[in-house]
Amino acid sequence: MTHEPQWLSLARELQAIAQSGLAYADGSPFDRERYEAVRDIAVRMMAMGSDEPAPRIADLFAAQRGYATPKATVRAAVFDACGRILLVREVLDHGRWTLPGGWADVNLSPAENTVKEVYEESGYIMRATRLAAVWDRARQAHPPGPFSCYTLCFLCELLGGVPTISAETSEIGWFARDEIPADLSLGRVLHAQVDAMFDYAANPALPTYYD
Repeated sequence: MTHEPQWLSLARELQAIAQSGLAYADGSPFDRERYEAVRDIAVRMMAMGSDEPAPRIADLFAAQRGYATPKATVRAAVFDACGRILLVREVLDHGRWTLPGGWADVNLSPAENTVKEVYEESGYIMRATRLAAVWDRARQAHPPGPFSCYTLCFLCELLGGVPTISAETSEIGWFARDEIPADLSLGRVLHAQVDAMFDYAANPALPTYYD
């Protein structure tokens, strides 16, 4: 069940049809015109339903190439010896807290991306021990976004390192289950998702969650 408004789902679907159609238009100017018109409808729908200006949405959609598929992000649930979870403050989201992670880079596996993101954002060295959850953004009550997105969240074992802020993070902290900050970066992670990771850390036999 999606938590998103219907206009968003329809606009995203139109954008995906236009993007994939333009990728396989075989040089036909008439087909390209039709798919560009479909993309323009998606832009106008997205602009009408959101606070973003149409030119910015148009640039964002036009930058997408090839067959349209969901984007992928990774998140890390790292726990210390006291059972506290690692969170970082995101510079780009008004200093709100989140599990360390981000967009998955090419040429790295999901687990390798997670290790890289944790080190870059916090200075800690860890290894991913198991995939805890695969969240579909549209089904997890995140704020609306222009693209379909899956988040892979890994339970991680802390190996070492020292806390180090980065260009992306302004603060690093460890939090018990009843200490999770209220000001989470909800575009990245939800309170229920962070809370669920404590269950996974306490019970490794729990099956991987997926939408």
